[in-house]
Formats: sequence, C-alpha cells, structure tokens
Amino acid sequence: MGESIMTPETLADDDARSTIRTISLRLGSFVGAMFFVNYLDRVAISFAGPSGMNHDLGLSAAQFGFAASVFFVGYLLIEIPSNLALHRFGARRWLARIMVSWGIVTVLTAFVNGATWLYVLRFLLGVAEAGFFPGAILFLSLWVPQRYRSQLLGSFYVAQPLTFVLGAPLASLLIQAHGLMGLSGWRFMYLGVGVLAVLMGIVTFLALPDRPADATWLTPSQRRWVTDEIARGADDGAPRHASAWAALRSGRVWLFAVAYFGIIYGLYTLSFFLPTIIAEFEGSTGGHLGVMQRGLVTAIPYIPAALVLFFWSRDASRRGVRGWHVGIPTLAGAIAVPLALLPHSPVAQVALITVLACAVFGALPTFWSLPPRFLSGRAAASGIALINTVGNLAGLMGPWLTGWLKSTTNSYEGSMCIVGGFMALSTVMIFILARATDGQDGTRRTVSSR
Repeated sequence: MGESIMTPETLADDDARSTIRTISLRLGSFVGAMFFVNYLDRVAISFAGPSGMNHDLGLSAAQFGFAASVFFVGYLLIEIPSNLALHRFGARRWLARIMVSWGIVTVLTAFVNGATWLYVLRFLLGVAEAGFFPGAILFLSLWVPQRYRSQLLGSFYVAQPLTFVLGAPLASLLIQAHGLMGLSGWRFMYLGVGVLAVLMGIVTFLALPDRPADATWLTPSQRRWVTDEIARGADDGAPRHASAWAALRSGRVWLFAVAYFGIIYGLYTLSFFLPTIIAEFEGSTGGHLGVMQRGLVTAIPYIPAALVLFFWSRDASRRGVRGWHVGIPTLAGAIAVPLALLPHSPVAQVALITVLACAVFGALPTFWSLPPRFLSGRAAASGIALINTVGNLAGLMGPWLTGWLKSTTNSYEGSMCIVGGFMALSTVMIFILARATDGQDGTRRTVSSR
C-alpha cells in the first residue's frame, strides 16, 4: 500500500488541535507580547501617579483622572479610520507603525514639566495607539476557524492581566532607579517602557506574518487546512463580505458596543486607580509599603484573573462559545462590586476586587469571539472598531468620573457603585444578544443579510 497523502480533510481529523495549538503558541503569544507592551504604556500613568508624578506636577485627584481620560479622546477620534487602514495596508506594517508611534510619545512623556503638557501627550498617545486593539482582534480572527477563536483570543488576552502581574513589579523596579540618567523614578519608567515599545514595533515589522499562507512555522498541509477552513466558514450561509456602512447601522453591533462599554468601565476604573486605592489602604491601616511592595500587592487580583481567563476561554473553546460564557462573569462582577463596599477590612476588599478582576478578564476573550460570527470583510474592520470605540468611551468617562467623585466626596464608594451598575447593564445586554448569536458556530449571518 502506498504512503497516504495528508490532505486538509485528514488534517482536520488528525492534527487540527495540534495546528491550533501551534498558532496559539506562536501567534497568540507574539501578539500577546505586543498587547503586554501596549497596555503597560497605557497604564504607566497609574504607577507614576502615586510614585512621585502627582507631587512633581502638582496634580489633584481630579487632574490625574483627567490626564488618564484624555488619552481616550485621541484614541476614539482615530480608532475606526486606523482599523480601516489596517485592513488596507496589512497587519504587519500597520501594527508596527502604531507601536513605534506610541513608543515615541511615551518617551516624550518622561520629560513633561506640567499638567498641560501631560494632557497633550496623553491625547497624542491615544492618537498613536488608536487601532491597535481592534486591529489585533481582527487580525487574529483571520487565522483560525470560528470554533477555535476563543482559545486563540485567550492566548492573546492573558497578556492584559499579566501586565499587572509582571508589569507592576517591572514598573516599580524602573521607578526605583531614581536618579539614573538624572531622571526621577517615574520619568525613568516612562523612558524605559517607551523604548521597549519602539523595539517591539521593529520586531513586529520584521517577524509578524500577515496571513496563514505566509507562516513558515506551519507545514504546507497545515497552511492549506487553516486557509480552507476559514474560507469554508466565511461561505456558510452568507456572502463573503459585508459593507462597512452596514456594520455601523446594525442594531446588533450597537448592542455589543453597549455591553462592551460596561465591561471596559470596570476594567479601566480598576486599571488606573487600583494602585492609588492600595495606597489608601495603607493610610487606613497605619501601615507603609515601599514602591516594590505596593507593586506586588497591586498584582494580587490579576494572578487569579489570568488563571480564570485562561481556563474559561479554554472551556468556551471546548463547548463552543455561548452568551453565558460572557454573562456569568459580568454578573459576578456586578455582585462583587457593591459587596466590596461593605467590609472595612483591606484584605476582604482586595478579595472582592479580585473577583471583579476575574469577572472582567473572564468575559473579555469570549466576548470578542461573538461579533465575528456575523461580521466579515470591511464590516468586520468597521464593526469591531465601532464596538471597541464605544466601549472605550468608558475609558474616557471612567477615570475622569472616578477622580472627580474622589475629589468631591473623599471616597471611592460612589465610583464603585457606578462600576457595579455598568457591569449589570452589560449582563442584561449580553443575555439579550445571546438569543441572536448562540448556535451560530457553524452558520454565520452577516450584517448584509439582515
């Protein structure tokens, strides 16, 4: 009997999981590393604020919140055009350009001398970063069939909680290099993370393949199988492409955007203010933590969050993503937030904040597995960008409102109640959307068919 030939069909039976695992390890990890650097640059201000920046620049809590929020003005203005440019020029070139741009702006932030210039550079950082996240989501969605998307997105998304697990001690280590190159610690941290982004952008341009057919680390049979499976999924019951304008008019896209807004409101309130909240715990208990110790305590909620994200996305990939894979975590977050206001024990409050972190990060990768079920082509580029843009309005609103309420009431209680309310809103939206999206793993209805 002659040697059997490995066809795409036999590969689907014998080695599909191995192929997806290779893509997750090679591509998911690489784009995850890009996301790590992206998020570290974005939230560097949360580490810099209580480590000397607020004092050196004379920032109040409200001014600090505004500086964190103004990033999203530039980000939201350029988000959709940037993602459409990625669709035109290719992921490798455009994502590399984005990384180099934001790295340069972050380096310049190390030399600000007042609140006004900090606001300007935070705005420009938003302009520079616009398009990275939805572009990465769109890029990854083009590499695996629908049923495996949650697994790949989980490999990518785990970088976000790891930004705090690893990034908080890293940022603290850079801050401790006070006086190096004549810079205060927080300024040296900005310089370090900015240079890292520029270097990562160069590596991205040189190493990131644009599509499965370009991946030299896949065998020819694996490349054919991935390409054929993605094409087969795109052709199931729908035209291959839908228009960008149709996505912007889709009611389902807007419902996803509202749901994402609530999740992101919790994420950014947690991201920008957790180090400051931890510092306040010190005052309430009469204790004192060093810069490195504070960074390690800040990382505590994100360790279980990373584990929940990893295993929850794997479960979703195994069972097939359903609305409840997103709705259960958001519901848990909505319940945990008001409970966090009850105990006066810092340990209990950190534990409940940990539940919120697990809820947010458990929901995110499974959430992003749902929109590509009914979006394709330019509609995917514009629809995903719209969902991300509306969601990130929470990044504009959340830190500013949290800082303003803290300055007005001298408490974070009102801010946390708002977080719980938006998480509850997300839960309602997700379960409404679940009725329209569940059961579409194999059959996708694009917006053009509505």
